[in-house]
Amino acid sequence: MNFLTIGHRGVMGIEPENTLRSFVAAERAGLDIIELDLHLSKDGALVVMHDAEVDRTTDGAGPITEKTLAELRALDAGRGERVPTFEEVLDAVRSPLQAEIKDVAAARALAEVMRRRDLVTRVEVISFHDEALAEIARLVPGVRTALVASRYGLDVVERAVAVGATTLVLNIRRLTLEVVEHARKADLRIIGWVVNTQDHLRLVRALELDGATTDYPEIKRTGRFTA
Repeated sequence: MNFLTIGHRGVMGIEPENTLRSFVAAERAGLDIIELDLHLSKDGALVVMHDAEVDRTTDGAGPITEKTLAELRALDAGRGERVPTFEEVLDAVRSPLQAEIKDVAAARALAEVMRRRDLVTRVEVISFHDEALAEIARLVPGVRTALVASRYGLDVVERAVAVGATTLVLNIRRLTLEVVEHARKADLRIIGWVVNTQDHLRLVRALELDGATTDYPEIKRTGRFTA
């Protein structure tokens, strides 16, 4: 299998994260997959932002769930960019996507879009939350899912298998050969995140992972040559 490079919130190391500008830059840089985060607005729109609050990444303040789509649109998400909806991202780039969901409600909203736009082959759904992955798998037959984990042990493999995930996206700073071997026995793919340095890239290669999530497009170029 080819080694995959995944753009973290686009290319958040050089562009405003989770914006159309960042996603287009990731696609132009040749990253294989674009990762993004989904939340629901007060009026049920599926919007792209990492945090539950708008404070860090926009000029606004407060929870996303307390703002309508129109109110979110009025915010500056960096360099004049606006908070995009998921469907706007689908139309802005052609790359495969990794869509991270935070809860069951977002899973249900995403499932509706995936069924309507026939996205099973284009969108892989990822989450830290087992129940969200189980819900999207129930609602969208054939959907590909990945369990994300920052602090984890060997049990992360059993958790992934239990919800039908085929991939683990794991914090590279905690990854061990023991976890990798355990995951391989369960036929799981493994993606390391966030891989922003040559040392982390060498570790990813040494552990023979399937890919790396990165903030910087340079990883795409150097990844081919790093042993």
